[in-house]
Amino acid sequence: MPGGERESTGAAQATHIPLQRGGQLLDAAVRYAEERHWDVCPGTWLEAGDGTERCSCGDTDCASPGAHPAGADWAERATGSGSAVRRMWSEHPTASILLPTGRSFDALDVPESAGFLALARMERMELPLGPVTRTPDRRMFFLVLPGAATKADGLVRELGWRAATIDLVGHGEGRCVTAPPTRVGGRGAVQWARRPTSANRWLPDVEEAIGPLAYACAREAADARSRLARATTDPSALPVGDS
Repeated sequence: MPGGERESTGAAQATHIPLQRGGQLLDAAVRYAEERHWDVCPGTWLEAGDGTERCSCGDTDCASPGAHPAGADWAERATGSGSAVRRMWSEHPTASILLPTGRSFDALDVPESAGFLALARMERMELPLGPVTRTPDRRMFFLVLPGAATKADGLVRELGWRAATIDLVGHGEGRCVTAPPTRVGGRGAVQWARRPTSANRWLPDVEEAIGPLAYACAREAADARSRLARATTDPSALPVGDS
């Protein structure tokens, strides 16, 4: 980006998955609070037992083991105080890091393949970009200014699509995103596809990001429909694992 720090993107830079150590989590949570001025909240954590890891919530079928809110009051406990963050993680050093949306930022949640396509396009167009996370569930979260979640559906409709149809989701007040280096069960760790830097401290408006993101999501959705249509006449056309 002109006049600022650029960070190249792509799958290659996000291949390293850190181990979930309490010190790493605490250090990251404190940096988010003190350097970015983001509210932070500890979530659930992973517990070892019988040779496996399970979520501290106790649900053996937990959809996001070790990476979701630990109680109904999680939003009230979220804080931007470094000392409070240190105190909370001293109680549960391996707790996941949750960042509430609707405060310092909202998040636009898209499939990973569409996210990388949009990132490349936005960099070529020299559009402003904020930090972007990448989850083990193959989703990407683009951080944008608050208010995006309430505008996203309408903006996507103006472009000729429906957000639900193209799998573009806005997260605002009452929601949260899981921050690196939180590990989600045995699937891997949440990572930065685009790290927080001094160059992206000022987040983009949703209007600046929605076009490339919606286009990429629509393209991926169309490709998925084409693959499904081919598979109905030729099952061998399905990728391995999709049958």
